[in-house]
Amino acid sequence: MTKSMTEGEPAKLIFLFTLPLLAGNIFQQLFAFVDTLIVGRCLGVEALAAVGCTGSLMFLMLGFIIGLTSGLSIRTGQHFGARDEDGIRQSVVACTLLSLIAGVVLTVVGVMSCRWLLILLETPPEILEGAHDFISIIFGANLVFIFLNMQTNIIRALGDSKTPTLIMAYGLMLNIILEPVAIIVLDWGIPGAAIATVFSQFVGCVATFVHIYRKLPVLHTKPDDWHWNGKVIREHLKIGLPMAVQTSIIAIGACLLQFSLNGLGSTAVAAFSASQKVDTLAFMPMMSFGLAMAAYTAQNYGARKFSRIEEGVKKCIYMSGGFSLVAGAAIIFLGTDIMYLFVGDGQEDVIRYGREYLIVNAACYWILSLLFIYRYTLQGLGKSMVPTIAGIMELIMRTVAALFLVDKLGYLGACLASPLAWLGACVPLGVSYYRTRGDLRRRAEMEKESFV
Repeated sequence: MTKSMTEGEPAKLIFLFTLPLLAGNIFQQLFAFVDTLIVGRCLGVEALAAVGCTGSLMFLMLGFIIGLTSGLSIRTGQHFGARDEDGIRQSVVACTLLSLIAGVVLTVVGVMSCRWLLILLETPPEILEGAHDFISIIFGANLVFIFLNMQTNIIRALGDSKTPTLIMAYGLMLNIILEPVAIIVLDWGIPGAAIATVFSQFVGCVATFVHIYRKLPVLHTKPDDWHWNGKVIREHLKIGLPMAVQTSIIAIGACLLQFSLNGLGSTAVAAFSASQKVDTLAFMPMMSFGLAMAAYTAQNYGARKFSRIEEGVKKCIYMSGGFSLVAGAAIIFLGTDIMYLFVGDGQEDVIRYGREYLIVNAACYWILSLLFIYRYTLQGLGKSMVPTIAGIMELIMRTVAALFLVDKLGYLGACLASPLAWLGACVPLGVSYYRTRGDLRRRAEMEKESFV
């Protein structure tokens, strides 16, 4: 079911779009959460560290996939807002072709390079084989991940955030059932965790395709649509590729941080991994508000309703900013209790490290809230250069933390990496948005004058 976001109260539209999107993002993160929880409990802290140390590499590869497919779907949303059915079909073809090419390339590169990358990051020898077993299976399924994300992002671009959420919920339930079976019953160990996750995502990919086929005729292409249209391909790459590169640039910083973190030992790696899962679940609502702004902005920009974009940003800042303060307080006071879910009693060093990470990050959620809104609003407008610059700023800040702060401050230096990265990225994004706001106001005035 499609939903136009070009009519009605912006705050209500954004909030209602965000709710299922939030649930979907939480479900997506719960895949990683469940992996970590079951592995930590069933296979021990060393296995938890093995899976956890692959997080930066997964971020590098899957972040590229998410950034690319999100960017490609921006054009779909703009065509939908303009009620351009031919443009929507051409966009679907371009998204499919580019996703197929990217999926094949990323699968080959990922599988061939994953062991080398783990060694380059100086993964502790005692967890290297387990880490390789896990990440090689995940990278081998890149085609599944890219087509699932492509389809769900296109559906969201049409204003439907509920359906992808339901599909992810079913996938999560399937994962929760299959993972203990693979690890405990079938005794597949760490590879079992990866296989269960991949299979669950594959089922979600098929379910999404079936939904599009049965319920969304606006996305059905015609035989004549299937050709290589260089102009359309370039239009999609102009937005999608910078968003993919931007996420990958951020992920490189995470890899450098993982390199420094590995030098602190497997206990620090396990604590960082577990606390990141808690942290990610906490800031998912803020990311969801940002993703809602991308869809809202793209549709209203396509419909040439420029004044609604500024109003939507303002209302979204109030909603997401308020949540960031509540979430930060909750994590500071409850984060330690959640950490016990991963490792249980007797791992006090892991708990202590994790609490330090959660307090430092939760105190800065309000910065992250603004970052998501500015970034995704600019992307919804088709402006990809400044978000890429912001990604470079994140890389610089994480590199500083990895190369200098970890050496000087130890684990605290690693904890400071994310807040510094958020601050470094938020500055150029904020400056760019408020400059763009002036342009939107002028265009809104011109639209009014044209109707007089």
